[in-house]
This record gives sequence, C-alpha cells and structure tokens, in this order.
Amino acid sequence: MAADQTHKTNATRGPSVPEGATFVGGRVGVLGLGLMGGSFAKGLHEGGREVYAWNRTRSTVELAMAECVDGELDDTTVPTCELLILAGYPQVSVEWLNKMRDRISAGAIVIDVVGVKRNICRDCFAIAQGYDWHFIGCHPMAGTQYSGFAYTRANMFHGAPMVVVPPHDMDDFVRVDILARLKALLEPCGFGSYTLSTAEHHDEVIAFTSQLAHVVSNAYVKSPSAKVHKGFSAGSYRDLTRVARLNAQMWTELFLENGDYLSKEIGILIHNLQQYKDAIDKNDAEGLKALLEEGDRRKKEVEGQ
Repeated sequence: MAADQTHKTNATRGPSVPEGATFVGGRVGVLGLGLMGGSFAKGLHEGGREVYAWNRTRSTVELAMAECVDGELDDTTVPTCELLILAGYPQVSVEWLNKMRDRISAGAIVIDVVGVKRNICRDCFAIAQGYDWHFIGCHPMAGTQYSGFAYTRANMFHGAPMVVVPPHDMDDFVRVDILARLKALLEPCGFGSYTLSTAEHHDEVIAFTSQLAHVVSNAYVKSPSAKVHKGFSAGSYRDLTRVARLNAQMWTELFLENGDYLSKEIGILIHNLQQYKDAIDKNDAEGLKALLEEGDRRKKEVEGQ
C-alpha cells in the first residue's frame, strides 16, 4: 500500500486513541532487523500484519523486503504505524525515538525490546511526555545464542513470556486499553503470557535469570579443559555453554547498564562457589553433601515441586 494512501484514522477508538490519529490499524514499524526485530517482522508478517522496517545495513532491509517486510520505515511511513518496535541497541533506539517523536501518530504504541529497562524507560518515558502516543517498555523472554537476521524465526516468541513496563503515572483506564491493544497487535507472535513490572524490579530479576547465566557460561568455556571436551561432553556441557556465544558489544552495554544488580549476583555466586571449593579442598564429605542437598532442595522449591 502506498504511503500516500495510508493516512487515515483507525476506526476502533478507546481512551488511548484520540481524534487525529493517522495510523493504519494493525500496521507495524520495526527499528532494527537483528534477531529480535527480524523475528518480530517475520512473525507479524505471517500473521497478516503490514510491516515496515529500518536497519542500519541496507542489504538487510532489502533481504527482509523479499521475505517479510512491506516497505521502509521512514519519515513518511512512521505516522502510518499503529505499533512501533524499537529493536536496535539501547542508545540507537533512544536517539531514533527522539528524532521521530513529532512524526509518530497520536494513539500509536511504541515499545522496545531491550534486555534492561531502567535507562531506556527513563529516557523514552521522558521523550513521550506531552505527546498523544504511548511508550511501553517491553522485554520478550526469548532468543538464541546467535545474532543477526539470518537466525530470525517467525515462531521465536511462541509460548514465551513478555514482560511489560508501563509508565507509573499512566491512567488506569488508558493502561488497560493500551495493554489490550498491544496484546491484539502482537497476537501473531504467540506470546504465552504478559507480566506487568516496574523497570527496577525487572532489572533486579533479569540480572539473575539472564545476565548472570551469560556471564557464567562465557567464563566457564575459558577453562583450558574446554579445548579437549570432545568425546567427553554431553547434555551438561551443552546446557551450560549454550549462551557463551554472544554479541559482545550488545551484552557489554546491557551488563554495564545493569551493573549494580549484576555485580551483586556475581558476588553471591562467587560466595557460594567458594563454599563448594572449601569443602572439596578440606575433603569434607559431610559439608559437601549438605551443600549439594541444599542446592537440590532449593531447585525443587523455586520450581514449585
């Protein structure tokens, strides 16, 4: 559909869609066609959504246009999108939103997919102040150890949790309406659940559930023994090393943005590991057994067994 045919008001209105909206219902714009953005584009395209996209590398946009993208996300198409997904690096996403703030349609929803929430929510909530469009922080809990459009999948988010961080001062009726619209817009992606959170709580928990796991995996493979693992490794090795492969630039930015919580979790892990090492060094069978039983019991507790 040509850009000059798309400036029309969405027929479905609620507290979050004021008069003057220019978006086409259901149309999505994606900033960044890496693993996350590309998977959103593919999943939404398969679900019948019109998808427009921008990527720093032009060749990636051209490849995506042959598979799942209807056109480029630019000054003319941004106002026609009901949903905008910021899937670039945090600073790139913030700078783009600041540049495009006056182009975004009233009533449109803007989300990000950054793995830490405090900084990007602070910046993007501030950018959205005074406008009739809405920014909602989001974090899809899915992915692989690989990066780039080549590894994107339309079913990347099937059954996955989505963490949602709305502004703390958002009107209750507007929040309910926006979350309902967001779920409907993302329906083709197949998310299994939506969990409301604050940015602070999200970052505290994610330091343990995601970031610490990447640090441990990345450090684990630095043992000299890793070079001779073939023929001696099975599921345990594969599970623990899966996320050792990572995008170093992206994860450096994410780790440092969440440095307070991540450093705390690393400290807790070092303390716990030291207890195992001490018991082994002392040949303390009873102490080691107690540590192992405690870990087994804790795993059952947190899994609700």
